[in-house]
Amino acid sequence: MDRLAAMETFIAVVEAGSFSAAARRLQIGQPAVSKSIAQLEEHLNARLLLRSTRGLTPTDAGQRFYEHARLAIEEADRAEYSVRKSSDGLSGRLRVGAAVTFARLHVIPALGAFLDQHPKLDVEIVMDDRPIDLLEEGVDVALRMGRLDDSGMTARRIVSGRRLVVGTSEYFARYGEPRTPADLSQHGAVVHAMRSGGESWAFGHADGTEAAVTVSGRMRVSAAEGMRAAVLAHMGLAIASEWMFAPELADGSVRAVLTDWTLPGVDVWAVFPSGRMATTKARAFVTFVESLFVPKANASSDGGLAD
Repeated sequence: MDRLAAMETFIAVVEAGSFSAAARRLQIGQPAVSKSIAQLEEHLNARLLLRSTRGLTPTDAGQRFYEHARLAIEEADRAEYSVRKSSDGLSGRLRVGAAVTFARLHVIPALGAFLDQHPKLDVEIVMDDRPIDLLEEGVDVALRMGRLDDSGMTARRIVSGRRLVVGTSEYFARYGEPRTPADLSQHGAVVHAMRSGGESWAFGHADGTEAAVTVSGRMRVSAAEGMRAAVLAHMGLAIASEWMFAPELADGSVRAVLTDWTLPGVDVWAVFPSGRMATTKARAFVTFVESLFVPKANASSDGGLAD
């Protein structure tokens, strides 16, 4: 029995709550997970897991073993990385969760440099606009934007950014530009239903003026890709993050209006699975992402990237 591998399997079972979920996370068959746990229990001469209607839960002995095993694996990871970082980098597999548009526009195009730094590391990007269960999906770290609903999550803020009122030049040529937030009531909006704000937004001005606005439109979408497509098809203006339209804002095909007004900002977070510390691979990836986005934010007086 490979004790280290058995410990990693046991940790995965405890954190995922079932043999099947642990198998998906480890990318091995469920029988292999069951066999590994059985061998570990035989080796320790102790029962480590209890089955119930809620799934698998550790016994008292199992909980003690889990806590020590987790620390041992983390120490092993750190020891391995301390050697590898001076030679050929990290190795194994890293699963990263990210919203579809954010991954497509900002993460994946830059990922080659990270892979070049770590030629023995495989990266899998789990692209989903919904807040997936990191343990269930076997995700090591997720990049999320906006408010974090689960206060129990381990999270690290990468950068803060801004939201903008955006539209295409063709849209503005046809319908005109809003001059004040109140003018938005005369425009059709593309509403991103899944993000905070929705139809109702609070604007602020440098002179202290505030304006609460409810936008309306015939187009609602549940993902950023849909919002992008609708805006680029000149179907309406949108209140969106700068990163969502970064290429078009750069080439001028999309323009921001009401730029003397501000909207509630948004944060980009690195979120780690609850109940366990971040792996060395996950921490290295987050540091890499920070190196991509933080300098851009600092170089822009407007706040850089956003949701």
